[in-house]
Amino acid sequence: MSGETWVRNRWLHVFFAGTMLLTAVITALGWSPWSTRWPAYLAVVGLVLAYIAYGHRGYDSPRAAAAFLPLVIVAALVLPAVVPSTAFVQCIVFPLVWVQTERVRTAVLLSIAVGLASGIGLQLSSGPDALVSTLLIEGISVIGACAMGVWISSVAGLSEERRQLVEELRATQQSLADANRTAGVASERERLAREIHDTVAQNLAGIVMLTERARGDLANDRSDALEERLTVLEESARAALEESRTLVAAGAAGMTRDSLAGALHRLAERHTRETGTLVTVDASDCALDRDAQVVLLRVAQEALSNVRAHAGSTSVQVRLFPDEGHTVLRVTDDGAGFDPEQPTAGHGLRGLRERLALAGGTCTITSALGRGTVVEATLPTGAEPGLPSAVRHPVAEVTR
Repeated sequence: MSGETWVRNRWLHVFFAGTMLLTAVITALGWSPWSTRWPAYLAVVGLVLAYIAYGHRGYDSPRAAAAFLPLVIVAALVLPAVVPSTAFVQCIVFPLVWVQTERVRTAVLLSIAVGLASGIGLQLSSGPDALVSTLLIEGISVIGACAMGVWISSVAGLSEERRQLVEELRATQQSLADANRTAGVASERERLAREIHDTVAQNLAGIVMLTERARGDLANDRSDALEERLTVLEESARAALEESRTLVAAGAAGMTRDSLAGALHRLAERHTRETGTLVTVDASDCALDRDAQVVLLRVAQEALSNVRAHAGSTSVQVRLFPDEGHTVLRVTDDGAGFDPEQPTAGHGLRGLRERLALAGGTCTITSALGRGTVVEATLPTGAEPGLPSAVRHPVAEVTR
């Protein structure tokens, strides 16, 4: 018998021990001679020894219950037959039957068997004159025991169902928490991938390009151009360092000093100095929260990065303007163009679309071979702070 079951049924064990002790005392005080009382003592001793040996395991072991319950019925017959006043032993016999039986129908049948055995025992000791009283006593005892047993069994069944539901609920909550944690980790990784691609990776790509040009100036002994390259290279490295620190601090990179329009002008100026491609900006301040401005700034960075890496254009135009409840950022170049329907291997355009989709915006890319490219991003104007698409994600924020 497990320790948990023993603790749960400890009061039944105490009740059984007390009833057996009281039965032994009443049997000892009986007026009949020893020669007629020894079967009662034998029944008490046998029942106690059987309970200690294996009867108490009947709660967990059907075999133990099957071996113990017949002894219980025999004791219910022998004790009243020898000492009629010990018929009260039924007050422990009925609970033993119901506790050690899994099925209600079986418990009811065993309760009837106990009532019949006890009634037979009383008839053997009291004679035919006590038949009516015996039937009345045993009938009430069996009906009361069955009614109480059925009620307690239904309560126990409901308690077991509730326990299982609670365990299932806890398991579901744990599964949901694990799924949220996994989703948060994945979302945070995607967010960091987008941020790193749009900031650090692009800055490093510019530094690599400037380094290659500086090496060419050095090989051709163009010291004046080399000095300018090194200056721009230093500025780009400092900008990359600032972007990295801002990213680590979980801030909005590029938006720490002024508005989106100012950030776009600085971005265009740096791109022009690094690549020699003229970038003009036509931007006015728009009613966007800080996170939404970061989304549009990342779009501009990605578009200019693609211009630098693939377009080969001579000029780029960046426009930021309101349009019927939306804010539109349009980046137009006169470069080589490409087929937007063809899948691309890079992460940039995919991350750009994902970022805008999370923000509730749209992204349209229009391009054709030899005819340049237009990247147009649209966000709702006056978006509430805490935009889900911004540099943070609600679930990912918890996993940091």
